[in-house]
Amino acid sequence: MKNYAPENAIFKLPFSFDSNLLSKDLKIAEDFLFINHYVTSNFSRNYKLLPLRSINGSIESGFATETTNYEDTIVLDKCLYFKEVISKFKCPKNSIRLMSLPAGDIVNPHTDFECGYEDGLFRIHIPIKTNQKVEFNLDNKKINMQCGEAWYANFNLTHSVKNKGNNTRIHLVIDCIRNTWSDTLFTSMGYNFELETKEEQFDRATTLNIIDELKRQDTTTARDLIQKMKAKL
Repeated sequence: MKNYAPENAIFKLPFSFDSNLLSKDLKIAEDFLFINHYVTSNFSRNYKLLPLRSINGSIESGFATETTNYEDTIVLDKCLYFKEVISKFKCPKNSIRLMSLPAGDIVNPHTDFECGYEDGLFRIHIPIKTNQKVEFNLDNKKINMQCGEAWYANFNLTHSVKNKGNNTRIHLVIDCIRNTWSDTLFTSMGYNFELETKEEQFDRATTLNIIDELKRQDTTTARDLIQKMKAKL
């Protein structure tokens, strides 16, 4: 197993984006239909998304899977400031989505599969709409993300969200592919690359929880990893 070290789990990136311009592009995007999130076990009721970059450029599917067939959607073509924001990340991108969590809704505690910098992927969250009563937890730590900020988090670790406020929380979420540019960026933030080479050891209960999560992912890579983890048990 890779070592998803807590020291490398979350960073506020050195970017600051115009919240007013983000909001203007959000209004353009809201002319399109947000679709239901595809992992129904991870949320309470109405967690929705709108693809800006997706498999084959479809706005009807928000899957973030192991593929190279990602294209910008017609939504992103109309949102010029979103394009400018995304261009600041000088690396290849996979899925890019707007993620919408209504007031009163929650994202249940869960883990994602191979969704950390150690895996060659880094997921960026940029809040567009939020409120002070949104509670985002990663690895039992509360993180306060403000509009226009950019955050990296390792979503292999357990995370959850509660929107206790009166308005919808909407983030621009960018899945980036690690490269030399991003290594330089993460170095500047204090990312400890040496920790990546240390294999993490889990107790039996944690291992079984990870296997359950991998079963829900149901990919070839996940199934292979399940067999390796079962062998170690």
